[in-house]
Amino acid sequence: MHAVVENGTPFKYSDAARTEVLGLLKKYPEGKGKSAILRALHIAQEENSGWLSVAAMDHVAEVLSITPIEVYEVASFYSMFNLAPVGKYVLEFCQTGPCAIEGAERIITYTKQKLGIGKNETTPDGLFTIKQVECLGACGYAPMMQVGEFYHEHLNEAKIDQFIEDCRSGKINKGTWKMH
Repeated sequence: MHAVVENGTPFKYSDAARTEVLGLLKKYPEGKGKSAILRALHIAQEENSGWLSVAAMDHVAEVLSITPIEVYEVASFYSMFNLAPVGKYVLEFCQTGPCAIEGAERIITYTKQKLGIGKNETTPDGLFTIKQVECLGACGYAPMMQVGEFYHEHLNEAKIDQFIEDCRSGKINKGTWKMH
């Protein structure tokens, strides 16, 4: 289980987000609010600068009418949820067998050194966070990383250098790019 960071900032869904979550609840039988938890957590994370504070998770529990511990269990289990503040670009490196065989550890180590941070750390400029995750389902394209919704495949040092340079120069806007 990851440590949960709390910054003391209260959290409440925006009106649009609350409407979406309440709409999700209507899809499930009464008393089964936990069924909407994954999407509810994604929405909370999107509205909370890319991470889930204790206040955000408590609010999700309140809206879904479940206990906070039920939310904490789910949020801490899945690597797609961030329990501490993250950078604009979260570099999720696959570290399982096929990627490891193809050099994932070398690429992860190179990226850590290039950015001057370790696993689950964020660069001082707030741009990059490195995460090591389990299989991302792209074994044939190893080594690979996921950033947002996009996979970056057959990684090597030159591709990492170009990706970092493009992010820093503004050539890459989060959510609107793809690198092969």
